[in-house]
Amino acid sequence: MKANVGAVELTFLGTRGEIKIRSRRHRRHSSLLVHYGETRIMIDCGTDWLGRFRAIAPTAVVLTHAHADHASGLAEGAPCPVYATKETLDLLHRYPIRDRRRLPLRKSVTIGGVKVEAFPVRHSIRAPAVGYRVSVGNRSFFYSPDVAELPNVSAALGGVDMYIGDGATMKRSMVRKKKNGTLIGHAPITSQLGWCEKARVRCAIFTHCGSPIVRGNSRQVERIVRRLGLEWGVNARIAYDGLTLPLDPT
Repeated sequence: MKANVGAVELTFLGTRGEIKIRSRRHRRHSSLLVHYGETRIMIDCGTDWLGRFRAIAPTAVVLTHAHADHASGLAEGAPCPVYATKETLDLLHRYPIRDRRRLPLRKSVTIGGVKVEAFPVRHSIRAPAVGYRVSVGNRSFFYSPDVAELPNVSAALGGVDMYIGDGATMKRSMVRKKKNGTLIGHAPITSQLGWCEKARVRCAIFTHCGSPIVRGNSRQVERIVRRLGLEWGVNARIAYDGLTLPLDPT
């Protein structure tokens, strides 16, 4: 369905993390399409999206980091500009991407009327990751599908309508500390709900789903996540492939 000019529509193209199993609801690697008028921004493009650009027709691709499940769909190039941080673009230097556009940290860039601001997050040392604060007018969301730690919660999430985060694990931490003290891996949904509570974000959706969610009973998983959200005062749910919704705090 085509979005009306002035409306912002989000479509979860894929919601599966880098795991072997997949299901009908979580089939392809996590990717989000932001549709605003004629602008179609695809955030992340993992291996599952290789050769599928025709159906998506993005006007721009924005990458959170260079891991295969977020960037290897670009291994044969892209039909549009690709935006990413310097670290991510450098890691993808062998990909035949003709139009590379560097995104600075903590400075918003406007792409087709959509403002995008990159915030550093802890996830990987070899493939440094960012989360994106995305806004159109007075509507905004924060997108961070792979995150172990969000260093500045208030700056990243303050005033956003929606948080879209890492669904690798619900309660069990998958965060590890390196010798230098850096945290890597995946924060559980419970920790991310705590960030939302701190920043007074009342709506959270989780993508990049791990094995407990992908192989679990969808209704039971949804009940668990909604209950966890209520404990933090957040309306929480799990995304699934094909889920489309307006950018609306309600």
